[in-house]
Amino acid sequence: MLTQKHIAINGKHQKPIVIDVTYIENKTNLPVIIFCHGYKGFKDWGAWNVMAKQFANEGFCFVKFNFSYNGGTVEQPIDFPDLEAFGNNNYTKELDDLETVIDWIFNNDDIKTITDANNLSLIGHSRGGGITAIKAEEDNRIAKLISLASVSDFGNRMGAKQEIESWKKTGVKYVENGRTHQQMPHFYQFYEDFKANEERLTIKRAVSNLKIPHLIIHGNDDTSVLLNEANQLHNWNSKSKLEIIDGANHVFGASHPWGKDDLPEHLKEVVSKVIVFLK
Repeated sequence: MLTQKHIAINGKHQKPIVIDVTYIENKTNLPVIIFCHGYKGFKDWGAWNVMAKQFANEGFCFVKFNFSYNGGTVEQPIDFPDLEAFGNNNYTKELDDLETVIDWIFNNDDIKTITDANNLSLIGHSRGGGITAIKAEEDNRIAKLISLASVSDFGNRMGAKQEIESWKKTGVKYVENGRTHQQMPHFYQFYEDFKANEERLTIKRAVSNLKIPHLIIHGNDDTSVLLNEANQLHNWNSKSKLEIIDGANHVFGASHPWGKDDLPEHLKEVVSKVIVFLK
């Protein structure tokens, strides 16, 4: 029987991390997948729940979570009731959150009894792809990495020099969420944190130094993160495998909310390619 547990654990930055664990009951030694959502994302977006069940049915323990400062709360993990938190998020907090989740998998007695923690893979979507690449390079507990529609450079997303100066002056810049129409704040600390940790946060450095299998999947109809970013990731790691999904957009045909029990065709293709890679 398929089981999904919802758990909140303490993060390193005074906010809880909300986690879902999906697996088939009465199985042991399950390989683990940790999934990291992207910018303005959350663990329950679109078809991610259906995807979690697909992986669980294939014999994986699938773990997805909300970054602690993604703007969700324990009570309301969907969408963004806490915009103050969203504005105070940054890349190093997300790396800390991912480390906390990995530590929890290795140390939680209930999880340890059903999983093979030494067979732990990371999947990152979009911005989460950059986070998982950095973590996979610096943490030797990670066995495999999958980048889904991943960004290849955090620095070039900071804006032009004039924009950054204006950001510094006002202390905040806003981005509209096209779906919820919220004005989502980014406090200037985001840029300061990036500059203070720039070497660590350089995806090119991380991917070039990867010593584990790396699968890169991208749609050639992605208008949010262009295909050339996938090509860059692939070029930086000659041993990586690049899969281009013809006609797929940034979310592989999914949308929010997703009311169906089946995955969209392109996301189905993603799942099957990942399973082949992991098995």
